[in-house]
Amino acid sequence: MGKPSSRTRAALAVVAVTALGVAGCDAGGGRAPAPDGTRARAARSAPEWNSSPDSVAAVGDSITRGFDACAVLSDCPEVSWATGSDTQVDSLAVRLLGAAGAARHSWNYAVTGARMADLPGQMTQAAAHSPGLVTVMAGANDACRDSASAMTPVAEFRADFEDALRTLRKEAPKTQVYVASVPNLKRLWAEGRTNPLGKEVWKLGICPSMLSDADDLTKGAGLRRDQVQQRVVEYNKVLKDVCARDRRCRFDGGAVYAYDFDTDQLSHWDWFHPGRDGQARLAEIAYRTVTAKQP
Repeated sequence: MGKPSSRTRAALAVVAVTALGVAGCDAGGGRAPAPDGTRARAARSAPEWNSSPDSVAAVGDSITRGFDACAVLSDCPEVSWATGSDTQVDSLAVRLLGAAGAARHSWNYAVTGARMADLPGQMTQAAAHSPGLVTVMAGANDACRDSASAMTPVAEFRADFEDALRTLRKEAPKTQVYVASVPNLKRLWAEGRTNPLGKEVWKLGICPSMLSDADDLTKGAGLRRDQVQQRVVEYNKVLKDVCARDRRCRFDGGAVYAYDFDTDQLSHWDWFHPGRDGQARLAEIAYRTVTAKQP
């Protein structure tokens, strides 16, 4: 998710804020079981998922940068769910590599405000390390635009994600990929709007397509939010489908989207981005997916 405007930053500086899967694609369409030799060759040719990668690189947007988790309008990568060092979060990199290993062998190339179109460039940076695993969390900013009509078209979103994976495969063909689903933005609206201060902050430019006029419950406002939510669902289907075609890619199965984030997990600066507790929940979901025997 992205930053508000510079005007927003100035306004917020004086605000006293005290409180913010892919299922396995085992085809079974044949009429008779394959011969033993065929099954054996298929098993040998299928890459084995390494649940203990030796390095982690992260790409994506402000969620992976820990935006607004520590201070207002600031990145806080130390609490990133993917590569952070904060002990309260226990990031994916720390869980996989240990604290010392994560400090030496993890890299965070996510950028606050990034959309899917920015992912190929981030993948180029990540691929330079030939990491054991790349984490992807992107798409919220493609839905969080000034209006619902400005959201990234689904076909364009798909093309950008496919381009990002091609970029990675060209430079690091054996790197594994974990893909997180886009969060449920409508749930974040429903939870965050219970906080009066949060709603005031939203007026300064946080995800207008979903959060503008937060207390407007008219039919028109509801249709707008539903349109944004439907686009998020469509983005997640793209992530699932494209990841399923890559033999070294695992989608979270919609776990991030399905997680029931509440105000305890939200930033107490903007009541929308994950706070420390929310980052920890994201790390748990990622770790379960990466270390599972089956996707």
